[in-house]
Formats: sequence, structure tokens, C-alpha cells
Amino acid sequence: MGIRKGRVAVTAGTAFVLTAATVATVLTVSAQTAAAATSTFTPVADTYVQADTASTNYGTAVQITVDSSPQRQMFLRFTVGGVSGTVTSAKLRLRHISGNDGSAAGGTFKAMSNTSWSETGTTWNNKPALDGATLGTLGSVVANGWYEVDVTSLVTGNGTFSIGASSTNSDGAYYDTRETGADSPQLVVTTGTTPSPSPSTPPPSGDPVLVGAGDIADSGSGDTATAALLDGISGTVFTTGDNVYTNGTASEFSSYYNPTWGRHKARTRPAPGNHDYNTSGASGYYNYFGSVAGPSGQGYYSYDLGNWHVVSLNSNISMSAGSAQETWLRNDLAASTKPCTIAYWHHPLFTSGANHAPSTSTRPLYQALYDYNADVVVWGHNHQYERFAPMNASGTADSSRGIRSFVAGMGGAGFYGFGTIQPNSQARNSDTWGVLKFTLHSNSYDWQFVPQAGKTYNDSGTGSCH
Repeated sequence: MGIRKGRVAVTAGTAFVLTAATVATVLTVSAQTAAAATSTFTPVADTYVQADTASTNYGTAVQITVDSSPQRQMFLRFTVGGVSGTVTSAKLRLRHISGNDGSAAGGTFKAMSNTSWSETGTTWNNKPALDGATLGTLGSVVANGWYEVDVTSLVTGNGTFSIGASSTNSDGAYYDTRETGADSPQLVVTTGTTPSPSPSTPPPSGDPVLVGAGDIADSGSGDTATAALLDGISGTVFTTGDNVYTNGTASEFSSYYNPTWGRHKARTRPAPGNHDYNTSGASGYYNYFGSVAGPSGQGYYSYDLGNWHVVSLNSNISMSAGSAQETWLRNDLAASTKPCTIAYWHHPLFTSGANHAPSTSTRPLYQALYDYNADVVVWGHNHQYERFAPMNASGTADSSRGIRSFVAGMGGAGFYGFGTIQPNSQARNSDTWGVLKFTLHSNSYDWQFVPQAGKTYNDSGTGSCH
């Protein structure tokens, strides 16, 4: 995958527990799924105060800080507007500044009743009170790390909200302010609506759902947008590799993946990508996901959902005919009693992406799946969405036994463009993050590209099992 700007390690504190937002009931309305919407706000004011310079204002500083020696407190104010529906999640995001080594204590954050304090007039002598409920506490923080505090209990809709923080630790924590631009604090508000069923609205089928994407968590905001979509979609989550950038380290999983897609970890069945393998043996990947990722160094496994057999494969190790993985796959498929099969891995056999050519080394895996009448294959690697007509392993259209394939690399990393459009490519997009949702019926399936909030691209359809 292409190189993306990396982030430095983050160690979560004891109160830095990222809980899943309330899952909205998802109903099919005119063939569209109601999805969560996410809005990001920057502060309208932020500052800190210091006890030993009690009459000094720091409203234009490029840092806000908490400390106990000298005593320092910090304050942020946000104005939330234009959101509709029920607020299911509100997260305060802060970046610890690069010029400080870090602290063992990131601060205790509280709601504040005072929402009219002056950014350029507040000092220790006239500071507003930290008089509200405790929202959360950050543990250890390090330079360049992004941190989140769950403030859903405070931010319940449109309005103005003040948040303050203090620390009892003498090693201060320092965060970027709104004066720093792109690294400014953020308030990420997610809303979800639950439409009332009408006589023409069929109830949910109850069939299993498999939803996900690849090329997910980096220093941008795309993974936040796609994780918000998962908040409103029940079912099993899959990944098609490159779960975190740039090198798949344990600190990157903690810093990038865990605050977003990590809140769905318990229901995730991942596949590894080449960036996950930038760390020797993909140890960060295997240690983060544990046993659900398959044996360390092997990384291929299978499971069943309803009438479907689901296979997660590893395109970063040998896939040649007769290899351990290809032999395992054929044996696994032969033993399956399910009438329908879907598989996913990282490197695509078919793609029109300009950045990465088709990975022909994956053909033996595809051939094995074709030989056993599999129905769907999903990949990542190119940061875009593409759907192909059912094909055999040579790339020839095959309406009777061909496998329908998707490139689902739109999980959050920066977009890639398209080059020469390959035969049998039927749908493409390279400017919308999203997730690919499969509803797995007893002998058929529905697919749906679910776009990030504010985008309109969609692709959906139905296929039958062989």
C-alpha cells in the first residue's frame, strides 16, 4: 500500500475506554439503510490558566495543559449546530504536542456549567469552575498521540458546551490548541435516526450480516467516518488487510485502530495486509486481534454464518498450488457443508487501480474457491471501491460458476485513482469512504456500499449462490 503519514504510540489510560456508540435499529427504507451521521467541530475557544502566574492569560497560546506543579487547568468550548437525530456518541479528541515527551497522566475531564468564559480574558484569578460531572480520565500520553474522551453524557444535541481538565500529577500534559490548525482539538458527534416502519417497509430479515472494508486506520479522519457507519450496522465485521498504517506496530494499533474500528473488535474477523507485515511477523496484528486472527504467522481460518461458509486468507505468505495455505483451503472447502461461500484477503487478483497491479500470485486461492463453487471474494490493497462481474480464475466472465469479486479498500486511508479499466469491471468509486455490507440469505446474498456521512455514492445488488 502507499505510504501514509504515521502517528506515534498512544497508551490508553484506565478511564480511556472507548465504548461502542448505541447501535441504532437499522430498517430498510426504500432499499436504503439508515446509517449514522458524524459531524466534527473545532473549539470556538480554548485556553489554560496557571496558579503561579495568576493574572496571566494564555488564550492565544499554541498549547493547553494540565499539571499539578505548577497548578494548571485547561478549558475548551464547542458550539454544536446542524445535527439532527439522537446523539449516540460524542468524543473529545486531543493531540498531545510533539515538543513534549509525554506524561503519565493526561488529565481528568469534567463538564462545566459556565459556557461564556473569555478565551482572551480568563486567568487563574477569574477562572471558571470545574463544577460538572467527571467525563473521563486519560492515562499515559506521549508526543504526537491522539486521545479521546467520551463526552456523550454532556453533548446531547445542538448547543454550547464547556469542558475543563486538571491533573494531580506533577508531570504536565500538553495538547494542541485551535491555533494549530489541523491538529486542533475536535468534538466528533455521531447521530443516528431510527425510522418508524410503515406498512410498505418490510421488517429486517434476521439473516446474518457481514460488513467491513480494508485499508483502514491512518493519520486522517476516514477511519472515524467508517467506524461511525459500523456503529449503526449489526453483524460480523471483516477487514481486508492494512488494518493500520504505516507499519502495523502495536503502538499504531493502539493509537489509530483502537479508537475507531477497535470499538467493534469483539465482532471483527480480520485479514492481514502488507502494512501489517511491516512489523516483523505481523506481531502487532496478531497480538492485537489474538486468536480470532488465526495462528500467528499463518493467519488463515474459516467460520460459518447461517448458511454461509466464510474464509479469511493471508496473501502475505505463500499461496502457490500445493502450499500449506492452498492445501488447507482446499481441505477446508471440501469439508464445508454450507451451500454458499465467501472469502476475503488483502491483495486483489482483479483490480483497475492505478497504484497496485493485479496480484497474480493469489490466483491459486481463487482457483481453489472456483473449483469448490464459491460465490464471492473481497479484497483491499487499492484504496477505492470496485465491483467485478462473476469470473473464473483467468478473468473470463462466467455467469454460471464465476465468482463475483470486490475491491473494498475504502476503509479510511487516502484514496487511490484508477488506471486502465479491467475487463468485467462493473462499478467503481475513488472519492468516498465506506463499508461493504453483505446480507447473507439462505441461498443468495445482497451487497450494499454504505457511504460515509455526507456522501451519496452507492452500489447495491443481489446474487444467487451456485
